[in-house]
Amino acid sequence: MVSISSKSQYHWIFEKLLNGEFGLYITTEILTEYEEIITSKYNRNVAKNVIRTLLKLPNVYQQIIYYRWNLINADPDDNKFVDCAISANTNYLVSNDKHFNVLKEIVFPKIIVLKIDEFQKVI
Repeated sequence: MVSISSKSQYHWIFEKLLNGEFGLYITTEILTEYEEIITSKYNRNVAKNVIRTLLKLPNVYQQIIYYRWNLINADPDDNKFVDCAISANTNYLVSNDKHFNVLKEIVFPKIIVLKIDEFQKVI
């Protein structure tokens, strides 16, 4: 969500997503959080437009979670992103959030966590 604003140093992420340069996996729970955060930072209309845009993009995939791994104890709310990444069998989970660092120690299921700057090099 740090990439939505055109003033953000990470806006390139949103632009590349809109251009179909990578795929994004989401769940209803993730979309709900995005909507709450965008509404609090901007307003409800901006949030609805961003969510609507995400849902229409052909490179954004809605994932259903059948199992909750509960791998992050420091901030259990972050587990929704981990569960989505595992369920979708993604290549990477991209986040600068330090709570995801614990995933580096977990052998199974293996999740590669990239910081945003690392992701930029991959893309």
